[in-house]
Amino acid sequence: MKIGRRLGVGLGLLLTAAFSFAHAQDPQPEFGTGWTDKTSVSAKKYMVAAANPHAVRAGYEVLKRGGTAADAAVAVQLVLNLVEPQSSGIGGGAFLLYWDAAAKTLHTIDGRETAPAAAVPERFLGPDGKPMKFFKAVVGGQSVGVPGTVRLLETMHRRFGKTPWPDLFAPAIALAEDGFTVSPRLATSIARAQKRGLDRFPVARAYFFDDRGVPLPAGHRLRNPEFAATLRRIANEGADAFYTGAIAADIVAAVAETSAVANNITLQDLAAYEAKDRPPVCTAYRAYEVCGMGPPTSGGLTLAQILGLLAQHDLRATGWNADFVHLYAEAAKLAYADRARYMADPDFVDVPAAGLVDAGYLKTRAGLIDAGKSLGKAEAGEPPAKKAMEWAPDAQRDRAGTSHFVIRDAAGNALSMTTTIESGFGSRVMVRGFLLNNELTDFSRRPEKNGKLVANRVEGGKRPRSSMAPTIVFKDGEPYLLIGSPGGSRIINYVAKSLIAILDWDMDPQDALEMGHFTHRNGKTLDLEEGTAAAGFGEALQAKGHRVKARNLNSGLHAILIKDGQLTGAADPRREGVAMGE
Repeated sequence: MKIGRRLGVGLGLLLTAAFSFAHAQDPQPEFGTGWTDKTSVSAKKYMVAAANPHAVRAGYEVLKRGGTAADAAVAVQLVLNLVEPQSSGIGGGAFLLYWDAAAKTLHTIDGRETAPAAAVPERFLGPDGKPMKFFKAVVGGQSVGVPGTVRLLETMHRRFGKTPWPDLFAPAIALAEDGFTVSPRLATSIARAQKRGLDRFPVARAYFFDDRGVPLPAGHRLRNPEFAATLRRIANEGADAFYTGAIAADIVAAVAETSAVANNITLQDLAAYEAKDRPPVCTAYRAYEVCGMGPPTSGGLTLAQILGLLAQHDLRATGWNADFVHLYAEAAKLAYADRARYMADPDFVDVPAAGLVDAGYLKTRAGLIDAGKSLGKAEAGEPPAKKAMEWAPDAQRDRAGTSHFVIRDAAGNALSMTTTIESGFGSRVMVRGFLLNNELTDFSRRPEKNGKLVANRVEGGKRPRSSMAPTIVFKDGEPYLLIGSPGGSRIINYVAKSLIAILDWDMDPQDALEMGHFTHRNGKTLDLEEGTAAAGFGEALQAKGHRVKARNLNSGLHAILIKDGQLTGAADPRREGVAMGE
């Protein structure tokens, strides 16, 4: 396997003979899930799993007609923008892992948003020198980064696609013009976001609310002809139609009109945007090689650290219990401590990536884990590095306005892509039928602490740190598992837990996704998913010194296991996703 850059380095679901969806069955009592479980979906040729049935159907039809995973991804993303606008879209960014089966090469492409060239570290400080409150910073053009998704899609398609680019826009255009039924999840999201500024600006208010200002209900037929017109232009003219010309001018104007600060996106910022090839982060774990995205997302490195720390333990023997959750939480705390100090955009910061996953370093860090008691709040370590790092730790936590999908085509090409507009509904600024991100609030709002600069501070042209963790696991040099999730800074925990369940315990992917979650971000609490068996471990974990809290943990995991000539797809029951294949 080569791993490198470019080439060298209404939701009614019909089941037919041609395809199958994940569907409901009786709950799995051994894991105590508090929802109606889904079943894994099996296929032989190709498969897609994503967060909405409309998007999955669009991707499936592309694969059925002989399209590549890259082709299907374009169709999936565009439909997700329409039917799940709170989570991702062309006004946001994404990270992509793409396996080119013919070349046996893994490509990782960074479509993360960037800060305006004129942005300064003090962007989110108030007149008193203190950071703005989070939602004051979020709502409006001051939080909008230069979107990366469209350029990433075009870059991917030019390299790996074969279906004509305009054809891939047809499903989203048709759905936008004909309309779709507002799902229960979208309706709930709109209602909850109203108190957080979704109705502040006229364009979004007119789209998501009725004439009385009431949030659109589930079942409402929603059309978006403006979005259809935007997609037609990009379909006919390519990504440049988004980054230059009338669309770009409208983005710049909308941002300026709604921003509370200066130095916002310019036409030059948009025209200069590039999707970047990045080196993947790969680490050996048991009999597998786990590969993820490197900085500016912290997902790949932090996941690799957690797995490296836990590799010192026989998790198969430990089993699914409070003892395992304790070990996991301690590993997560150590990894998140390093994440807070060292991880940021590598074009601006010397991230000690190799040192953070160095076997000797991880062995030393693993020695801090006591099977009997919590170590408390973890401090960052001192990984081997060419330069001494003097960064201040950053506790900034990205929000959960994100989606994830996985695709495998008939030729063996495969991808894992996490896509986002950051917080639910992004900046609330809507233009030409789509929402703009609030990705700049993924930077630290405080540029320094205790006299030391924060690595993830705002700087012109910089990409904010993320937690997105699209992952491909390899076995014997071939893709074995495609997986990822939304969920803000908890994404890494969701993916790590599910990987361990599948790789260490040989669990069916659907069962692994449905297991109760437990997350630690080196904060004050070990969070346990309410209504699941994980919440039942609370007393035993408290006895080990943890402060625990039962809460809603709303992941959106999607996975495809590739084993013994069969594809097994899974979709998180906590959201509306399905898997579909043939």
